[in-house]
Amino acid sequence: MAEKKPERRGLGRGLSALMADVPTAPAGDDAQVRASAADRHIPVDRIRPNPNQPRRQFTETQLAELAASIEEKGIIQPLILRAVEDDMFEIVAGERRWRAAQMARLHEVPALVRDYNDTEVLEIAIIENIQRADLNPVEEAAGYRQLMDRFGHTQEKIADALGKSRSHIANSLRLLSLPDDVQTMLSEGQLSAGHARALITTDNPSDLARIVVSKGLSVRETERLAKKPAKTDTEPKQTAPKDEKDADTKALEQDLSAAIGLKTRIEHKPGGEAGKVTIDYRTLDELDELCRLLSRG
Repeated sequence: MAEKKPERRGLGRGLSALMADVPTAPAGDDAQVRASAADRHIPVDRIRPNPNQPRRQFTETQLAELAASIEEKGIIQPLILRAVEDDMFEIVAGERRWRAAQMARLHEVPALVRDYNDTEVLEIAIIENIQRADLNPVEEAAGYRQLMDRFGHTQEKIADALGKSRSHIANSLRLLSLPDDVQTMLSEGQLSAGHARALITTDNPSDLARIVVSKGLSVRETERLAKKPAKTDTEPKQTAPKDEKDADTKALEQDLSAAIGLKTRIEHKPGGEAGKVTIDYRTLDELDELCRLLSRG
């Protein structure tokens, strides 16, 4: 049976209602909210992770540190679960705690069991991770993209709900237009989001990213590198300067790139009415997605 496509709406049944059981104090903070007492204790082997969890990387070092803390102090903040088939429970929030609890050899964990639907589970998983800064930049951007594509949320709605600026959301989404190898470097911490943003509008982001990583360049050095024209053997010594795009055109390019997730260029001569918009795609899947976006209405 085909999954019913969710209609465009606000953030679920209300962000405050969904997040009421998800305290946002930093992990490890002694002042962490403890008001949400666990409903019960659930055996770890009756819990399974959320297959749509936006967070894909769990570093062994961080899990080991959390496991050591759990062995000493226990799990301070309960997991949030929902009941599923076969007397099992699915994680809504707290997969890292569940993994660390197993490393600490706990047989059961404190939990709040709530009746959430699939849409609410995914929204909470994304939002909870983003609010805790638990996602790397690529996972964060993918989370925003899921909120927009699957639930119809706008950048403004997401920004308001999460207390972030619209420009932060837009700049984050632009990272998804980078080649896969550059996104991998970003996910693994070889590049920062600042480095990656400097490479987005270049013609050879993969080559430049490798230079940045190998030389350990700063963000400012990366920005200067990105502005240098690519050299070729046949390039003349002196070339006529290209027309500089005005700030409004550059900003519009960035907004369009963020909105569709693909690199977009606008060629528009100042004072004229006509111009050209070019959208780059790297795979047929990206072309299909672009066609779907353009035909949505």
